[in-house]
Amino acid sequence: MGKLTGFMEYERETATYRPVEERIRDYKEIPVRFPDEKLQTQGARCMDCGVPFCHTGCPLGNVIPDWNDLVYRGKWKEAIDRLHFTNNFPEFTGRICPAPCEKACVLGIIEPPVSIKQIEVGIVEHAFEEGWIVPHPPAERTGKTVAVIGSGPAGLAAADQLNKAGHTVTVFERSDRIGGLLMYGIPHFKLDKEIVKRRLNVMEAEGVQFKPSTWVGKNYPTEKLKEFDAVVIAVGATKGRELPIPGRDLDGIHLAMDFLPQQNKRLEGDDIPEEISITAKGKHVIVIGGGDTGSDCIGTSIRQGALSVKNIELFPKPPEERTENMPWPYYPFTYRTESSHEEGVERNWSLLTKEFVGKDGKVEKMRGVRLDWEKGENGQMKMIEAVGSEFEWPADLVLLAL
Repeated sequence: MGKLTGFMEYERETATYRPVEERIRDYKEIPVRFPDEKLQTQGARCMDCGVPFCHTGCPLGNVIPDWNDLVYRGKWKEAIDRLHFTNNFPEFTGRICPAPCEKACVLGIIEPPVSIKQIEVGIVEHAFEEGWIVPHPPAERTGKTVAVIGSGPAGLAAADQLNKAGHTVTVFERSDRIGGLLMYGIPHFKLDKEIVKRRLNVMEAEGVQFKPSTWVGKNYPTEKLKEFDAVVIAVGATKGRELPIPGRDLDGIHLAMDFLPQQNKRLEGDDIPEEISITAKGKHVIVIGGGDTGSDCIGTSIRQGALSVKNIELFPKPPEERTENMPWPYYPFTYRTESSHEEGVERNWSLLTKEFVGKDGKVEKMRGVRLDWEKGENGQMKMIEAVGSEFEWPADLVLLAL
């Protein structure tokens, strides 16, 4: 383990954010670099539990106590090797993962949990700076070829693993840049695209072949896939959830995954034609959906210069702490404040959107009603529209992040 009494001696620390008034003027990453010395102190807080529940919280199965201890002891090279053993891209997960491992941390039962996510991104950034993450092409090739359709996180991880095993891998991506949601779905202020390109350069130097602007089944015949020994389909969930209510067809109502990629493309130097451009500048914006995608829409709208931003969530405001139906070590659906929520948004819970109203084909208002939630006979919560609680808000731009 780290330090025998580390969890008693040191308080939890994580990186601070750049001041709101500074960061809303640009699209640069928000966190301030966390010093390596502090990372070592945070690693000392890990107890290396007999049953490390942080493992169960991590979808990748990261062996978290191992690299916490290595960081504490200053063995950074061994730490990145241990981290890469289970995680192809810790520089991505260390920035954008919601860190269910921390919610499962045993220390978190009585104290703030170990800063696992902070340590993870610290390890990989330290390794890049030291020049330890460099291309390592496989010593031998198997002679087998694999096509990977889709270049998001899953497709890239599959390609990386298969290439390391010695197979010849070709990644097909219908968009004009490789990266999927890493490149086009997640805002720059959460994940700088130079971070994505840095890893892609390593993979390409190791022998992975990337084919952007190649849509299998359209400009690349499906029949040609027969030339490969195997095919991995990792196309992702690119179709957003709709909100089928009156007025949905008005101009100015868009899916989040139409809005967010446009801004990322602008920042990459693309020109967005005026007739399809979606921007929050000078508009009253309503973001429907209270998850991470909704938060991304909020932060992007504020940076574009929205007059106001309101956020709507159908469900009640979550509790601050775990409740009896959210026992440790399961991931709790508790109240969260993301960076974008600090930047100037009005958050609303238990609201149901009923109708969009417009003029000359453009949205102008959103009508809704407040909800009461009651437990039904089967134990499930049911929503009841509160009598007399109807409301109407101005809306020049509505973003659906459901």
